[in-house]
Amino acid sequence: MIHSIDQLVRERLRAIPDYPKPGILFQDITPVLEQPELFRRVTEAMAAPFHGSGITHVAGIEARGFILGGPIAVALGAGFIPIRKPGKLPWKSIRREYALEYGTNVVEVHSDAAGEHSRVLVVDDVLATGGTAAAAGQLLRDLGATLVAWTFLLELGFLDGRKALTGASVTSVTIL
Repeated sequence: MIHSIDQLVRERLRAIPDYPKPGILFQDITPVLEQPELFRRVTEAMAAPFHGSGITHVAGIEARGFILGGPIAVALGAGFIPIRKPGKLPWKSIRREYALEYGTNVVEVHSDAAGEHSRVLVVDDVLATGGTAAAAGQLLRDLGATLVAWTFLLELGFLDGRKALTGASVTSVTIL
């Protein structure tokens, strides 16, 4: 029996209550990543809509966006840009603060990571409220890059994070 990628992801997700704080139901994707064939299929599904779209860079959001973004960049023949937590980048960087569903945070990118000729796909594991992804997209736009799209393994549709992501397309492998 052939199962859809969406069904396989749903079967492997692990829900962890009250993490990272009480009231949050964390969706753990590590069981998806542990399965080599599923990991391959997930990254192929995330890259597929963007073949032939002129993507020059894939920006992965720390930390699980790095895990997914690397193979996606290779599949698209693109470079990789790390979007990091504060103080993790060794070169001149720009930063943006954003709201999470459980607090605030900051993301940073090297100030020379992308420019006006860059066409960037932003990758992360989960779209929740959209704050992290929106901040990452704005950082890239601040560098002069064209933000082509965001892509996610999992979208928590009930949090309506897509509303925070404007001016580029949004794709997700699985929507809960």
